Amino acid sequence: MLTEEEKNAGLVGRIIPINIEEQMKSAYIDYSMSVIVSRALPDVRDGMKPVHRRILYDMSAELNLYSDKPTRKSARIVGDVLGKFHPHGDTSVYDAMVRLAQDWSMRYPLVDGQGNFGSMDGDSPAAMRYTEARMKKITDEVMADIDKETVDWTLNFDDTIPEPTVLPTKIPLLIVNGASGIAVGMATNMAPHNLSEVVDACCAYIDNPEITGEEMLQYIKGPDFPTGGIIYGYEGVREAMLTGRGRVMMRAKTDIEHTPSGRECIVITEIPYMINKAEMIKKIADMINEKKIEGISYINDESDRNGLRIIIILKHDAVASVVLNTLFKNTPLQTSFAVNNIALVNGRPQMLPMRDLVKHFVDHRHDVVVRRARFDLKKAEERLHIVQGLLIAQDNIDEIVHIIRSSQTPDAAKQTMIERFNLSDIQASAIIEMRLRALTGLEYGKLIAERDELTKQIAYLKEVLENVGMQMQIIKDELLEIKEKYGDERRSEIVYSSEEFNPEDFYADDDMVITISHMGYIKRTPLAEYAAASAPRAAPRATKTSSNISTWPRCTIRCSSSRRRAAASGSRCTRFRKAPALRRAAPSRTSSRSNPTTRSAPTSTSSV
Repeated sequence: MLTEEEKNAGLVGRIIPINIEEQMKSAYIDYSMSVIVSRALPDVRDGMKPVHRRILYDMSAELNLYSDKPTRKSARIVGDVLGKFHPHGDTSVYDAMVRLAQDWSMRYPLVDGQGNFGSMDGDSPAAMRYTEARMKKITDEVMADIDKETVDWTLNFDDTIPEPTVLPTKIPLLIVNGASGIAVGMATNMAPHNLSEVVDACCAYIDNPEITGEEMLQYIKGPDFPTGGIIYGYEGVREAMLTGRGRVMMRAKTDIEHTPSGRECIVITEIPYMINKAEMIKKIADMINEKKIEGISYINDESDRNGLRIIIILKHDAVASVVLNTLFKNTPLQTSFAVNNIALVNGRPQMLPMRDLVKHFVDHRHDVVVRRARFDLKKAEERLHIVQGLLIAQDNIDEIVHIIRSSQTPDAAKQTMIERFNLSDIQASAIIEMRLRALTGLEYGKLIAERDELTKQIAYLKEVLENVGMQMQIIKDELLEIKEKYGDERRSEIVYSSEEFNPEDFYADDDMVITISHMGYIKRTPLAEYAAASAPRAAPRATKTSSNISTWPRCTIRCSSSRRRAAASGSRCTRFRKAPALRRAAPSRTSSRSNPTTRSAPTSTSSV
């Protein structure tokens, strides 16, 4: 049914045929590109998705929430971002801001949150009406020089307020904080790294733009996760650094301690990145209750504001290394991080190895430095032009005062001064607006000093714009300053060699007695149990038995010709094919029957 407006527009009786397949294809492509470019993937230059960029820009330019200003309600920040820049749900904006404040999610948090912003246990943050936030000090470096025409701008969704298309960050945020996002047909998952190492790599690239990916591994050792832990094995790290895709194995950091009662306990002080601590503990407890993990009697979370601490108390007969290997194999204490470095380069998603990430950041900083120099040069020349006009007025102050007093209007006075002293309109306006205190000798001296300083600054900026080497040196100096202010030590330890689990890792490394019978049966008995069972025997027999026990590096071997002796304790015996050496060394059945002593006495077999 057509509306009155549609009827008046002449649509009565007109049918426009549309191919449903082509229409759905076109609409889905538009939707996919919108998600890829405007929502899910970060920009390679500043490492920001649009929602993060809008939050930080609104906090700095619109709300003035720099690190030295008081915090403000999160609801105010979210509402301002929604109303001006981000026409989506308030939950998406608040969740993005909360993640920027979590020190277990971001290697270098960008938002200083006050209140409940969640926890490693997966607890939800408090409602936005309760929490407050402002920018971190490191975020001031991200927003530095944004007012100096260093980046391109675009209008917001209703074409009323300009917003930046990228931030002029001095910090390679995409590398140091990583990113994750699911788009249409692709996803990104980038690991965080240490700021000091990344700055060293950027400086190495500035010094040698032909540096290879292999050489860059000398500076960036690998990912540095905010939760610490151990990176187990280096092959996956190397592959991710050189190709942009790889699998990094992460392990929790553990220590073996003893309780006051003497029992061993496993203490976990760091867990893998992006692992929910409460769910990990619950999974371990469930596996203990289901008897999938043995040897654990108690597990407790003793974490507090001083750090993470999970204690696992073992049973008396449990071996800590065996239990720990079992936990690594079957629980999130060991997990992998799938690196997939996809970011937007000139609006197109690309897979980027570490060298390309460094290259694009340095190129972005070069563009920012050049545009900042042009802006500063323009402002310095404009100010010098005004100062020169004020000095002309100071040198001819009596005539200037006479012109102003004799003119009917300010515009008439300006026009007269322009004609008399060959001034520009800007200089004449500055003279008209000059206060009387500027006529003093002290103010005249300040103008002379300012003119000289502006002249030197203009000469320096022109030299910077003409010399690429000076531009790159400025980038390097600013990076080293960032490293000095915010650089820190690595949190994640790297174990360069790793091995897969083998069956021996899940058994205690104890001395054993292996008993092999004349009929081919074999039995394993702990040496302590064997010694306890042999204790009541007579001394001569015990001496004779001990002479037939030979100690190997991992076990103790005892050979016996009696099948009854091998199966004596009631434990399970395994039948193996008799070795020729055993058959040759074994006595005949007849001689065994004729001499009852040989039936119980052990016979040594040197070939075993």
